Amino acid sequence: MQESSTPFLTARWTNLAMLNYEVDPAVLAPYVPAGTELDSWQGHTFASIVGFLFLDTLLLGLPVPGHRNFEELNLRFYVRRQDPEGWRRGVVFVKEIVPRPAIALVARLAYGENYVAHPMSHLIENEGDQPRTITYTCWSDERRHELRVVVDGPPALPPAGSAAEFITEHYWGYARGRDGRTVEYQVTHPQWSVYPVRKAHFDADIAALYGPQFVPFLQEPASAFVAAGSVVTVMKGQKI
Repeated sequence: MQESSTPFLTARWTNLAMLNYEVDPAVLAPYVPAGTELDSWQGHTFASIVGFLFLDTLLLGLPVPGHRNFEELNLRFYVRRQDPEGWRRGVVFVKEIVPRPAIALVARLAYGENYVAHPMSHLIENEGDQPRTITYTCWSDERRHELRVVVDGPPALPPAGSAAEFITEHYWGYARGRDGRTVEYQVTHPQWSVYPVRKAHFDADIAALYGPQFVPFLQEPASAFVAAGSVVTVMKGQKI
């Protein structure tokens, strides 16, 4: 596969509230794209509910009026793919929720990602120049779904070998394309600092959003933190 060096999207991702749950690998196996395998940390397989802000978004280097700043809420898990240069660690999205149908359509067409559009909002309460409470909300079928975290301390780079490092240090995305082939794309950004979290919850209809198979697992997170975020570049996808 010849890698693309052409940016498809650039944006600033901020206030990434990440709730991480241990999930039975058998539940995730049907979502694993061909050519990849589940990645794990110390024998534990995780999926994460992630809420964050897209800011200053450019598509192929150009701004799209009305679509530069928006929320996203996704459920993702972690895979890896063997490359001649070593393992490529990446993420697979079970579902990505955004507030605008045009954004969802472009992502589905470009990458085969499972994007859907629902009304969304967010509330970030700061203490000085740092977030204190972060809330992401979406509505589907008249049901309100809310991710909320309370930050507890300043940000720092995650310790080497930690679960937080494992979860944030995946720089590839994988999706099953419309023709069944796997699409691989690179996501570039500097290493993120993370804020500790003392309280986190995801109040949602798990079965309606993701399917009943996830209900037993997306209850109490094994860990939670907020990644500060940065400017991010998403490269054009390539089929493998």
